[in-house]
Amino acid sequence: MLYRDLHDFLHRLDESKELRRVGVEVDPELEIAEIVCRVSKMDEGGAALLFEKVKGSRFAVAANLFGTYQRICMALGIDDLNDLTRRIDGFLGRLSGEAAASWWEHIGFLPRQVQKAPCREVVDFAADLGDYPFLKSWPEDSGRAVLLPLVVSEDPDTRFANCGMYRVQILGRDLAAIHWQPQSGGAQHLAKYLERGERMPVAIAIGGDPAVVLSASLPLPETVDEMCFAGFLRNAPVELVRCLTSPLLVPANAELVIEGYIESGEMIRGSLFGNHTGFYAPAPDAPILHVTCITRKNEPVFPATVVGMPPMEDCWMAKAAERLMLPFIRQELPEIVDMNFPLEWIFHSCAVVAINKAYAGHAREVLRILRESRWLRRARLLVIVDADVNVQELSRVAWKALNNVDWQRDLLPVDDPLMKIPADSPFPVCTSLLGIDATRKWPGERGGRPWPREIAMEDAVVKLVDARWKEYGF
Repeated sequence: MLYRDLHDFLHRLDESKELRRVGVEVDPELEIAEIVCRVSKMDEGGAALLFEKVKGSRFAVAANLFGTYQRICMALGIDDLNDLTRRIDGFLGRLSGEAAASWWEHIGFLPRQVQKAPCREVVDFAADLGDYPFLKSWPEDSGRAVLLPLVVSEDPDTRFANCGMYRVQILGRDLAAIHWQPQSGGAQHLAKYLERGERMPVAIAIGGDPAVVLSASLPLPETVDEMCFAGFLRNAPVELVRCLTSPLLVPANAELVIEGYIESGEMIRGSLFGNHTGFYAPAPDAPILHVTCITRKNEPVFPATVVGMPPMEDCWMAKAAERLMLPFIRQELPEIVDMNFPLEWIFHSCAVVAINKAYAGHAREVLRILRESRWLRRARLLVIVDADVNVQELSRVAWKALNNVDWQRDLLPVDDPLMKIPADSPFPVCTSLLGIDATRKWPGERGGRPWPREIAMEDAVVKLVDARWKEYGF
């Protein structure tokens, strides 16, 4: 087991001198965000931050917790993010046939329900969201928001739960809005409740074991229980407790839990918000959450993140997602050797994918399948390269692959006839995908200039210079 809760993780960061305490009073509106942005852009991502005195609240705020390669590894109890890939490859390798196709049924670590929970040390049925130190990050944001929440809902037919990470906008004392994407698990649950004309129970947990937080941020299939996956990551079941005003189960070691419901048809008009791309984005209309109860620890610490121009904390969360997703993508496409989500493109808006190319047109086929897959369905740019190109070294990707593409042949926009997406594709996709086939071209692949041979020195000369290197005076 990694960490019991957020306090446990903060203690580890403190011991490792990764935590910087800010003891002066700071404003949760804009000031904290500016501090976090500056620190996150320091060399190697700066320190994790604990703001001990937050204006208007008696509770502390923790930020930039996952903001470096080292800390994202610490959060998952590993030395290297590739350890995630190796562990999942080992798990999948023990399965075969139908078991491999339904791997989520074999992952184990079912959550354990408990009756008493740290998140219920204080119970408030007359809760005021204004008492808590939620942040406003950017001047044109519509107000404060929860940006690292665990939003729990369940399918009204199957009672299968979903735990997703969606922006929660604070509207007032006991009102909030949940900004989820139409294809998200929570949005699909709401659609079913709307058909029934029923209220939809929702719970928002804040804080907990880092493995739980990271699992909620992943684009896992709807059939995968995020709490089971978190148990797999932490090597121990996640403890859950039932809400007081609904049947939903939430992480027992959360810092705070907001319970409530969405009334059929109640929406708030969308507004601008500062997005993880570093630009303001228009938010679609969002359902309104009526808060029925807030439970919390006696002295909760509020984890928060700030999204904006990279590099930011979410870039390192994306690198963890990249390593976790790779084995599952290789289940569908075993020819994939490696992939890279460049930090500047945030998560999987852009991916560079290396493949063992086996036939003419192979790269196009990989692009088509990736386009339909749930893992990269939101991608705007996919670059396919040969297996000998190290996708983690973007300067070499540009030199070894992109120098030689023929744009008429190798640029594959969404309206390319070979890239058409079936009308009955089960996954919503970005409508502006651009694919680049940067693999060496085989005989039979359509027009354009031939792929050039790479220059290389003769082995005998390389060995000669190796042997005389010190003699030259170096």
